[in-house]
Amino acid sequence: MRLAQIITSLLETDLYKFSMGQAIYHQFPGYKTTWTFKCRNPEVHFTPEMVEEIREQIKAYCSLHFTEEELGYIDSIQWMKGSYTDFLRLWHPRYEDFDIHANAGCGLSIETRGTWLNTSMYEIPTLAIVNEVYFRMEYPYGDLLAGFKRRLGDKVQKLQTGQWHTGFFSEFGLRRRLSAEAQELAVETLVHLKDTPRCASKFVGTSNVYLAKKFGITPVGTMAHEWIMCVGQGNHKHNPAYSNWYALNAWVKEYGILNGTALTDTISTDCFLRDFQLTFATLFSGVRHDSGDPIEWGEKMIAHYQKLGIEPKSKTLLFSDSLDFERADRIFRHFDGRVRVAFGIGTYLSNDTSAPPLNIVMKTTACNGQDVAKISDISGKEMCKNKDYVEYLTRSIEWRMQHEKIS
Repeated sequence: MRLAQIITSLLETDLYKFSMGQAIYHQFPGYKTTWTFKCRNPEVHFTPEMVEEIREQIKAYCSLHFTEEELGYIDSIQWMKGSYTDFLRLWHPRYEDFDIHANAGCGLSIETRGTWLNTSMYEIPTLAIVNEVYFRMEYPYGDLLAGFKRRLGDKVQKLQTGQWHTGFFSEFGLRRRLSAEAQELAVETLVHLKDTPRCASKFVGTSNVYLAKKFGITPVGTMAHEWIMCVGQGNHKHNPAYSNWYALNAWVKEYGILNGTALTDTISTDCFLRDFQLTFATLFSGVRHDSGDPIEWGEKMIAHYQKLGIEPKSKTLLFSDSLDFERADRIFRHFDGRVRVAFGIGTYLSNDTSAPPLNIVMKTTACNGQDVAKISDISGKEMCKNKDYVEYLTRSIEWRMQHEKIS
């Protein structure tokens, strides 16, 4: 490796990987998945040297095991169970599950194949490695970090003086961070916000489990799109238009009333609401927004809770789609006093520099030998290798929306 090892602990991933991992271990241990990397920046090209460095960094990541101290931390999280912690004691990443090579597109191709238990865990560390390798090898890293520090200081100053008011917010930037150094600096700086009396914005945690442990703050995260896609579409007997029902039902089976923030936009929020009726809406503490207009979405969720006879103020709307503090401030002021609001802010906190950030993803593209897809609330976030399957899924959703009687 030309660079220092980037991922040095298996805790260095987002909390929802453990939340989903436990449910996968108990309910879907035999599921097989394929994950595919994509860079959405048309101007970005990964050089052969970058590809080789990424390959070596992933090999180093695959040499890691959980320490007993790390396992003890996972076990201390309220909804984690000893059976899953024991599984993690034996688990480690497998380099054999990776296919990494140069290609004629962006210059980098990555796919992982294997059990869902394994491949789900690879997404976040892989993206963090790709991102850091690119920025360290493409730009003068010292200049980027200096600019990052200046911008971070400006953000904190505006939060401290009350120019921005966001209520509760968490840091969600691991997968697209400038570097491990930059993300740790951001989290450490934000931890001290609580010492500022005039600051009305409250930093409550990070999705990065390693940093949550290091700084004694709350690890944050529930479920991702992969959960709805694989649970709902990975079983060939399921009608994919009911993916949300299958996924929410399995989640409640695992966690009951704990760890309950439901993601709404995997096959469109309108279809999600068909299944998010009184039982689920009562059991889940809130819902997460990840695509589409946030104000329209929030109003739709408030109206839905009211229709069910649930007081919206007892529920949380978590916003996590391409946020900065200005957008969060606008959303907070719109909904303040009507519903609980929280924010998960990613790239803007972990990779705000003079260089444009990467828009990279690694998505589930197959489960149990069958295509899977996401139909979000806006176009452009879909990623499926089979156009015919996307059309089939779209027709299934449309038929349900048009023909199903609403009780």
